[in-house]
Amino acid sequence: MWRPRPTGPVKFCRFSPDGRLFATTSGDCTIRLWDVAEAKCLHVLKGHQRSVETVSFSPDSKQLASGGWDKQVVLWEVQSGQMLRHLGGHRDSVQSSDFAPSSDSLATGSWDSAICIWDLRMETTVTHQKLEGHSGNISCLCYSASGLLASGSWDKTIHIWKPSTKSLLVQLKGHVTWLKSIAFSPDGSQLASAGYSHMVKVWDCNTGKCIETLKGVLDVAHACAFTPDGKLLVSGAADQARYHVRCRSNHPEPPHITSP
Repeated sequence: MWRPRPTGPVKFCRFSPDGRLFATTSGDCTIRLWDVAEAKCLHVLKGHQRSVETVSFSPDSKQLASGGWDKQVVLWEVQSGQMLRHLGGHRDSVQSSDFAPSSDSLATGSWDSAICIWDLRMETTVTHQKLEGHSGNISCLCYSASGLLASGSWDKTIHIWKPSTKSLLVQLKGHVTWLKSIAFSPDGSQLASAGYSHMVKVWDCNTGKCIETLKGVLDVAHACAFTPDGKLLVSGAADQARYHVRCRSNHPEPPHITSP
């Protein structure tokens, strides 16, 4: 089967919440929407002027948001692949994004050290507010099921916000390198974080304390994610495509899975 390939490096990939699709972004200024079951490219989305660095699906899997080096945020209709809105508000490259659980708002993070919260409820005019407090690139964003927002930055800190009041609830400090990935546990009580280092940390979101530091044969921990039941934490590393599954239980030796 012929599959259209990007002409630049693939920068980011994310599955839709319903599991039917996944989206990839590229340095060739495009986003591609793929059918999971058939491994077929459904749409090539064109609208950015520079490399596309982030993409996010809305919780209902009907919309897609993208951002990149052109400082723009673009909203797309998933079914048709049509551009819905073009949002401008950042002063530098947009590097991270995530929809709120309600789909009514979108958070985007940039090299301008600010987070924009876009109100998507109006069909014509999209307004935004900014969350400021980081001193470095906002490299990763993640909403909890209850609507709290976590942001990871090159300033080596994680902030947990209540976006509705623009309140900073807690600041997590302990990483010695910039943040690559963050993920809330399904119940929102814990947050996992991977920095540009050989470790993944797990935090108590209420106290702001680090409750676990997971070390292993990792190279750079590029990503982390909880399983839907919250019992396992998965991290992806740069050392020969090795992936480790860390069990958040009382086992003395957490199991790990290593790809060939």
